[in-house]
Amino acid sequence: MSAERTPDPNAAFRIHTDGDSLQLDTAAEAAWVDVVHQMEEVYSDLIRYQVEIEQKNEELEDTQQFVASVLAAMTDVLIVCDTQGRIVQVNQALEEIVGLPERALSGRPFIDLFTPESRDEIETKQQRGPLVLQDCAVELLTAHEPVPLSMNCTRRFDARGRSLGQVLIGRPIGELRRAYDELNRSHAELKRAQQQLIDSEKMASLGRLVAGVAHELNNPISFIYGNVHALSGYSERLQQYLELLHHAPQDTAVAEARRQLRIDKLLQDLPSLMAGTMEGAERVRDIVMDLRQFSSGQKQHDESFDLVHVIQTAVQWVTRDAPIKLRIGYELPRALPLKGHPGQIQQVLINLVQNAVDAMAEVDSPRLNLSLEQSAAKVRFRIRDNGHGIPEAHLSTLFEPFFTTKPVGQGTGLGLSLSYGLVAEHGGRLWAENDPRGGAVFVMELPLGDSAEANNV
Repeated sequence: MSAERTPDPNAAFRIHTDGDSLQLDTAAEAAWVDVVHQMEEVYSDLIRYQVEIEQKNEELEDTQQFVASVLAAMTDVLIVCDTQGRIVQVNQALEEIVGLPERALSGRPFIDLFTPESRDEIETKQQRGPLVLQDCAVELLTAHEPVPLSMNCTRRFDARGRSLGQVLIGRPIGELRRAYDELNRSHAELKRAQQQLIDSEKMASLGRLVAGVAHELNNPISFIYGNVHALSGYSERLQQYLELLHHAPQDTAVAEARRQLRIDKLLQDLPSLMAGTMEGAERVRDIVMDLRQFSSGQKQHDESFDLVHVIQTAVQWVTRDAPIKLRIGYELPRALPLKGHPGQIQQVLINLVQNAVDAMAEVDSPRLNLSLEQSAAKVRFRIRDNGHGIPEAHLSTLFEPFFTTKPVGQGTGLGLSLSYGLVAEHGGRLWAENDPRGGAVFVMELPLGDSAEANNV
């Protein structure tokens, strides 16, 4: 017996009962086939999507591995920051330099990684706007000593152009700086060697010139010295003769002429004048001898002399015609015997006194202080002026040949250099320093007794 039902909107899925069997009508069968087909398509799409996702994941892993290998291989420092300047990511090079892992650095302000001087420079640039660095010299803090970097910084953006922060890349320039410093040192040494060659040639030319000048001066100086020596003998004989005349009876005219011509005063001054002229002639003779020995390089014989007398004579010769009036303070003993070459030591002292006088040319109240200190084995002479002192940069080059701070035409730059060499030949030392009270101090240290000979061997 069959059962009938009312019409159903889902007639395509209407089931008919016939005995013990169930049957689908044609529309229902077609619907189920369509559902199965769609399920197969969905399943196929799912499989395809899964394959694509696996391929994408593999490509992403490869990309991540590639980026990681590039970051690990970078010798430059990499710092990725957010918009607040906090560290998002760093590379292995930075970790090795600062000695901290990425997890310890993440979230920290990147500016904390730099020295205070570099922080000030970076903050100054940040105040002008978004931080942009291009080959900026900064120093990275480490556990030992700061590491210099050449830093570049640019902004990073997302796909929509919104700012995400900054990327900082720094190249360590320690090796480059050391190489640059070494190159500078090599260049400076090459310039010094070149200058020494030039100076040697100048000194050789100067030696030839000095030899010629000394030869030309030797003859007239010999005449002057011989004539002054003869005049000294003549003056003694004339004095004796005039003494006899003065003790004899004289008429009024002769007595008046003696008074008006100041013959007595002349006779009193004549010995000192002749002695001074003889000393000057001997000094010129010694200078000519020094010049000839300087040009030939011959060694001189030592002799005993009084250093105090040499000092006083040098000061008198320089200050007598000095363009300034200066006060001179002496702290010298009565006498101090030394063994050496008095002409050379006097030349050194003349150079030192002349330099001091030149240094005080613009001083309101110029003053020169000279002192001698004696110990068991050496004597130390100090000459101090109250000028403007010596610039620190010039102290190391003060005794080099041809170095001078005087205007062109007022100095050859040889005085202190030759003085240094003459003092060294006596076994002593010569140096300069600035006095804390102002002015410059030149110190000449010479050995006493046989120590001069021992140092000259």
